[in-house]
Amino acid sequence: MIDATVVDLSRTQFAATALYHFLFVPLTLGLSFLLAAMETVYVTTGKPIYRQMAQFWGKLFMINFALGVATGLTMEFQFGTNWSFYSSFVGDIFGAPLAIEGLMAFFMESTFVGLMVFGWERLSKGQHLAVTWLVALGSNLSALWILIANSFMQDPQGAAFNPVTMRMELTSFQHLVFSPDAQSKFVHTSIAGYVTAAIFVAGISAWYMLRRRHMDLAKRSFRMAALFGVLATIGVITLGDALGFVAAQAQPAKLAAMEGLWKSEPAPMPFNLIAFPDQSRQDNRAAVQIPGLLSLLVTHSLHGTVPGIDALERQAARKVEEGIPAVQALQVLSKDPGNAAARVRFKAHEADLGYGFLVQRYAPDLAHVTPAQIRQAARDSIPPVAAVFWSFRFMVGFGLLMLAFFVLAVLYTLRNRVQEKTWFLKAAVWMIPVPFLANEAGWLVAELGRQPWTVYGMLPTWMSASTHSVGYMVFSLTGFVVLYTAFIVVEMILMLRAIRMGPDEPRREPPDTRPQPRPSLAPRAVPAMPLDTRLEG
Repeated sequence: MIDATVVDLSRTQFAATALYHFLFVPLTLGLSFLLAAMETVYVTTGKPIYRQMAQFWGKLFMINFALGVATGLTMEFQFGTNWSFYSSFVGDIFGAPLAIEGLMAFFMESTFVGLMVFGWERLSKGQHLAVTWLVALGSNLSALWILIANSFMQDPQGAAFNPVTMRMELTSFQHLVFSPDAQSKFVHTSIAGYVTAAIFVAGISAWYMLRRRHMDLAKRSFRMAALFGVLATIGVITLGDALGFVAAQAQPAKLAAMEGLWKSEPAPMPFNLIAFPDQSRQDNRAAVQIPGLLSLLVTHSLHGTVPGIDALERQAARKVEEGIPAVQALQVLSKDPGNAAARVRFKAHEADLGYGFLVQRYAPDLAHVTPAQIRQAARDSIPPVAAVFWSFRFMVGFGLLMLAFFVLAVLYTLRNRVQEKTWFLKAAVWMIPVPFLANEAGWLVAELGRQPWTVYGMLPTWMSASTHSVGYMVFSLTGFVVLYTAFIVVEMILMLRAIRMGPDEPRREPPDTRPQPRPSLAPRAVPAMPLDTRLEG
C-alpha cells in the first residue's frame, strides 16, 4: 500500500509541471503554421514586409520553443521516478509513441528549427520556405505522438493484459494510433494551438497599432491572424463537440461530471448552464437549466439519453464484484503461472480487473470485502464533479468569447478600419491570456475527468505511484514549482523585450561605393543611316 499523501503529492507535481508546460505547447503549434503562411506569402509575392513579419514572429516563436522544450524534458522522466508501477504496467505501449515523439522533437524538429533561424542568408527562398513548413509539420507530429500516448490512458485501445508478465502489452499498433480518442484529441488540441497563436499575434499587433509603431507590419499581421483565427476557432468548437461525443462512449463518468448529471433523466434531457455540484450530497445545490439541450448536444437528437452518476455508480459496483475474482486469480498466477483453474477464472473476469484493483485500496484482503467497501470503491469511480463541471464551462465560455472576437476582427480588418477602433485594439491586447486559460481548463477537464484512473478502467491512480517518502515528494514538488516559475518569468522578460524592440528593419542593399567612370565631354558619333533610309527621308 502506497501512502495516500505520496500519491496526492505525485499527482500534484505532475499536474503542476504539465500545466506549466502546456502554456508553451499550444503557442508553438500555432505559431509555426502562421510563420509558414507568412513566409509563403513572401516567397509568392516577393514583398519584403512579409519576410520582416516571418523573422519577427519567428524570434518570438524561438523564445517560446526553447522554454517549451526545457519544461517538457523533465515530464517524461517523471514517469520513471514518480510513477514507477505505472511505467512497468504500460511501458510496452506507452513507450513506443514517446520514443517516436523524441525522434520527431529532437532529430527532425530541432534540426529544421536551426536551419530556419540561421538559414535566411544561406538558403534560397524556396529552400528556406520548405524548412519552415517542416518545422511546422514536425511540431505538430511531435504533439500527435504525445496525444496518442495520452489517449491510451483515456481509452486503452490496441493492448491486452498478460497475466504471466503482469503487464499490458501492445497487440495492435494501428488501433493504438487510430483510436477515436487519439485522432479527435489531436485535431482538437492542434487547432486550439492555432487559436492561441492567432490571439497572440493579433494582440501584439494591436499593441503596435495603439502606439502607431510598425503600422504596416501590425496591420498585415493582424489581418492574417484574424482570418487564421476565425477558421481555427470554428474548427476547435466543432471538433470539441466531436470529442465530447467520443467521451460519452468511452468515459461516461467524465461526461456526467462535465454536465453535473447526478440523476438519470428521460429524454429530452436538460442542460445545466450553471450549477453548484456537491459531491457529498450527490446533487446540485442550485442550477440554471436549458430544457432539452443536453440530449441535442451529446446525442444530436432530442430522443437520446446518457446515464447519470447514480446509474454509473450501480454499474461500477457490479464491475467491482466481478473484478474481485480476477484479482484473486491473478494473485494465484503470480505464484503459480501454470495454474489452469486460476487462468480460466482470470479470463472469465478479466474485463473488470481494474475495478478489482480499485477496491483493494479499502480491502487489501479480497477474501473479506464488505458491501460498504464495494460501495466506496464504486463512488470513487466518479471524478471530482465540481472541478470538471466548471473547468468545462470556462473552456467553452472562453471559446465562444474568442469566436466573437475573431468575427469582429475579420470585419474590421477587411474594411481596413481596425486601426481606428481604439477600444477594440485595447480589447485585443487583453485577449492574449484568454486562449492560454482555455487550454489549461481543457487539460483539467481531460485529466481530472479520467480520475480515479491512470489507465481508464484498468489501473487506478492509487496503485500507480512510486513508493517515495512524503519529505522527498515535498522537496521535489517545491523544486519543480520554483524552477518552472523561473522559466515563466524568463519567457515573459524575453518576450516583452523582443516586443518592445520591435521587428528589425527590412534588409536593404548597400549603396554601390565603387568609383564611377566620368562622363565624356566629346560629342558622340551619330551612326550613319543606310542609303535607302536617307533616300526615303
